[in-house]
Amino acid sequence: MERVAIAGVGQTKYERGKTKNFAELAYEATRKALDDAGMELSDIDNVVTTTNDFFDGRTIACMAVAEAAGSYGRDATNVEGDGTLSAFYGLMRTLSGVYGTTMVTAHCKVSEGSPRKIFNQAFDPIYDRLLGMDAISSCALQARAYMHRFGVTEEQCAKVSVKNHGNARNNPYAHVPLDITVDDVMKSPMLAEPIKRLDTSPVSDGACAIILATEERARKAARKPVWVRGVAHCADAYRLGERDLTCSQPLETAARNAYRMAGIADPSREIDVAEVYDAFSYMELMWYEGLGFCGRGEGGRMMDSGATQMGGRLPVNPSGGVLSAHSVQVAGLARIAEAVLQLRGDAGKRQVPGAKVALAHGIGGICAQTHCVWVLSN
Repeated sequence: MERVAIAGVGQTKYERGKTKNFAELAYEATRKALDDAGMELSDIDNVVTTTNDFFDGRTIACMAVAEAAGSYGRDATNVEGDGTLSAFYGLMRTLSGVYGTTMVTAHCKVSEGSPRKIFNQAFDPIYDRLLGMDAISSCALQARAYMHRFGVTEEQCAKVSVKNHGNARNNPYAHVPLDITVDDVMKSPMLAEPIKRLDTSPVSDGACAIILATEERARKAARKPVWVRGVAHCADAYRLGERDLTCSQPLETAARNAYRMAGIADPSREIDVAEVYDAFSYMELMWYEGLGFCGRGEGGRMMDSGATQMGGRLPVNPSGGVLSAHSVQVAGLARIAEAVLQLRGDAGKRQVPGAKVALAHGIGGICAQTHCVWVLSN
């Protein structure tokens, strides 16, 4: 693969009930990415936006943020999915040879809609939707199946929440930085057994943008380039009954392909820091396994070992992850932005010392039907 770099990144602070509208959020993130790269809008050749008609409350939602995202008068397209998939599309456009730079943006104001009703619409309208299924209830099924098969405990899941909310205290963009204990998580209100309030991510509004560039254009940017070494995505079956909910074969496939492209033979040793999409605490343990950081069923023990803590062998979610800021669609792109900050040494108090290789991960669909894995290096 020809060399493509991430030349600039920008994020808003993630909060609930932001007063800025969609376009204002997109503009803030886009402007920050341009400033970060030392570029002007005239330096951007094409734009990929990430919007969702359900969350935005209008059809063809991407058109309403065209000017704010810099797509007016340029070749532009939209992805209605996670930001990592938008970045994947942006990467393909950059590799096409037609464009030297690609702006990728994502925005969402989850607080202005009804997440439960919106996620319910993702289910089959004949057989599943009338049951009232949503993201929390369906993921509770997955969590219980996973925990039952491998003996993972609620306390091990709670440790993920403690770690990530604690890490978020060092992240100025995080929505919910907390100093909590395992006991606090265990005593928080039950939402859908075994998922408790502190096992789940918040309702967050925000935006993120990154700039992809060819090697020639990246070397002219203001910041040290962060190189894309490998990327892949893979999807599972649509219906939950047609999947093995206790593991993620699509994540294993996506990770394997991304590692092959990046020349990674032992991810648990060769990756210095990872940002993964932990919409619920149990997910982070499953993603350890799917990403090859440990074997199937060993995620809980890896959490117990302290390997994924700050200062551990492979810190995971030093930003606080999605458990601390969950703007749907934006969250995956934010994982890439956070990985870039780590590799540039710009992560401030959440910096992993000496990070040279980072992984960013995004998901889409109910119970993470789709996974996208990025491997980056400095």
